[in-house]
Amino acid sequence: VQLQAFGGGLVQAGGSLRLSCTASGSTVGMHGMGWFRQAPGKEREFVAVIRLTDMIDYTDSVDSRFIISKGNAKNTVYLQMNSLKPEDTAVYSCAASYQLPLGRQWNRFDYWGQGTLVTVSS
Repeated sequence: VQLQAFGGGLVQAGGSLRLSCTASGSTVGMHGMGWFRQAPGKEREFVAVIRLTDMIDYTDSVDSRFIISKGNAKNTVYLQMNSLKPEDTAVYSCAASYQLPLGRQWNRFDYWGQGTLVTVSS
């Protein structure tokens, strides 16, 4: 399974960006897809996950600002990021999980895409 993420860039504080991620290869048995981010000098951080059941979780700092959704093809996931803040600046990576239960921990995800850089200027 390979994942490709797109959509990063430079945006001013208060602006929006939409990230997309597509999984190729066998997605049979996939239980969900999620987004993580890593800011310079910081640890990787969970952002959001959407499960096969459509149950969604967000980290508190992005809840009500970010929206994770599936595409029409179930191997695609989007992250709509609104009201962006400078502290959202990070490399955002998508991931796919074939494990249950599917939580927020990075080790519950089996495949990772390359990251896409999101920079929010103040």
